[in-house]
Amino acid sequence: MLIDAHQHFWQISRGDYGWMDDSVAPIRRDFLPGDLAPLAAAEGVAGSVLVQAAPSLDETRFLLGLAERTPMVLGVVGWIDLEGDAADQLGAIAHPLLKGIRPMLQDIPETGWILREKVLDGLEAVRRAGLSLDALVTPRHLEAIDRLAAALPGLPVVIDHCAKPLFSDGDPGAAWRAGMDRLAAHPQIACKLSGLAGEYGPGWGGAALAPVFGHVLAAFGAERLLWGSDWPVLELSGRYGDWLGTTRALAADLPASAQAEIFGGTARRVYRL
Repeated sequence: MLIDAHQHFWQISRGDYGWMDDSVAPIRRDFLPGDLAPLAAAEGVAGSVLVQAAPSLDETRFLLGLAERTPMVLGVVGWIDLEGDAADQLGAIAHPLLKGIRPMLQDIPETGWILREKVLDGLEAVRRAGLSLDALVTPRHLEAIDRLAAALPGLPVVIDHCAKPLFSDGDPGAAWRAGMDRLAAHPQIACKLSGLAGEYGPGWGGAALAPVFGHVLAAFGAERLLWGSDWPVLELSGRYGDWLGTTRALAADLPASAQAEIFGGTARRVYRL
């Protein structure tokens, strides 16, 4: 079963997408299940994980409502205020389809925010609820996530978009490589093969992204890699089928069992789908 482990829906009139400025004008419109369905069907994608795009409980409720009506959506990664009463918030949005929580760490100026005592308490509540943490991070956060994993070894963590390597002159960088190796040493951390077209920019493709794919494959193994589209953000850089085709080509020399993990098995296991 081919699973897209990272996609979004949004409805602009809801009004809590603070990041939607003119820099993302091409995708500043509604994207809902009917928009993704033909793209997924054309590529044989049978299931997905729907990920938050706004830091609000209301958006998480909105996504859970969509998921209830959309058979393709197998799980939702939502949002809570980790510095608030996490247990109460989790109780308010408790749902069989809620699989994880994602703070928008890339938008928080304080790199070590995730290590604040109150935030760690909130993440412990996430762990107790049987949920995972999606880490929307950049290379500046890798040390903090390393420390987080050591502090909360029972909390499953999924690194979104391979931690957004910076691609200086096309290379992801020694610091990124070392940081990802440190994260891979924690068995509860998995890595999402998503978002890289946008991070690389014009000229992305199999040859350009092979160094990142090769490194995360060697570090995490196929059993901790999971494919996601990052659609519709992907629309800023490429097309759904092109991204899937590129990642399939990168994995083409792997055993069938490893490909099955990356394109579905890991997502089922990590998100308990």
